[in-house]
Amino acid sequence: MKKWLLVLTILSLMIPYNTKAIETSARCAILMDTDTNRILYANNIHEVRSVASISKIMTALLAVESGKLDDTVTIGDEILDAYGSAIYIKQGEEMTLRDLVYGLMLRSGNDAALAIAKYVGGNVQTFVEMMNKKASEIGMKNTTFNNPSGLDEDKGNMSTAYDMAILTSYAMHNEDYKTIVKTKNHKVTTNKNAYAWTNKNKLLTTYKYTTGGKTGYTEIARRTLVSTASKNGLNLVVVTLNDGNDFLDHKALHEYGFQNYTNYLLLQEGNVSIYDETYYKDEELYLKNNFSYPLLESEKDTIKLKFELEQKKNFNNDEPIGKVKVFIGDKEIHTDDVFVKEKIAPKKLNIFQKIGKWFKNLW
Repeated sequence: MKKWLLVLTILSLMIPYNTKAIETSARCAILMDTDTNRILYANNIHEVRSVASISKIMTALLAVESGKLDDTVTIGDEILDAYGSAIYIKQGEEMTLRDLVYGLMLRSGNDAALAIAKYVGGNVQTFVEMMNKKASEIGMKNTTFNNPSGLDEDKGNMSTAYDMAILTSYAMHNEDYKTIVKTKNHKVTTNKNAYAWTNKNKLLTTYKYTTGGKTGYTEIARRTLVSTASKNGLNLVVVTLNDGNDFLDHKALHEYGFQNYTNYLLLQEGNVSIYDETYYKDEELYLKNNFSYPLLESEKDTIKLKFELEQKKNFNNDEPIGKVKVFIGDKEIHTDDVFVKEKIAPKKLNIFQKIGKWFKNLW
């Protein structure tokens, strides 16, 4: 037997904002919250296009997830196939995988992409297979990687603004990745050379809330750009494809998100009190996770929580006994487990503790 209870969430008032329509110069554009993947702005987000060097986000992700960032890589003849943007590494040069990723993301080094692919995948083709496997695992449904760099002259990397936002949201939960992409300058000394790299992402120096991103350009893809930004508890990603005014458009989209959305804590870890729930009156019901969600001012009074609890006669402590579902109006946005445990009875005091407490209360 299951019992349904409806609880309306009452949220504190906030200063209202005027939500305005926004336009960009991009063929495809998306603004997404990286914590919930809520889409805050969308234009042609599922159109499949060449994405150029923002492909390197996947290359970097596989490198940081390999667990080999501090390994020393000896550069081989794989870099002889590199052309276009480069960090100009040489055969026989020794550099950590971490530094190669810095060269990849700050300077968009196509030679770094091939060196990373060879070291992490064993060979470039196997690494490309790893890229496509990872894309499938994290929900990139309209993406095909053909190389680790994004170059178009052979076979380019095809994706969508939505898929690249999903990839970036996933990557931004990796601390090594976050550290690398927010770096403005990085110096490296190897057995053959010394390097001083400046990040090509101009937003890191022109927009103070920027936390990372990746630039891209080919003749086929035109200008592509990914940027992330954080302010007042909101963590956002913008992706634009074929956008001749990309840096200004990214600032405008991030500002649109920050001005119109507020992050609300809708579920809080710990004990939960459910209106009119009596079956578990002698036990404690609790949640294990917090859940926050970005809301427009006009949405905050439409939030509903619906609890679905199974009435069990026998249960174990810390066992899930139901679900809590979060709705905006009639749209479900999140579900989580509700757990049960026995209430802890107050500890009984012995005679000496009772006397000590009595004397303490006298004073």
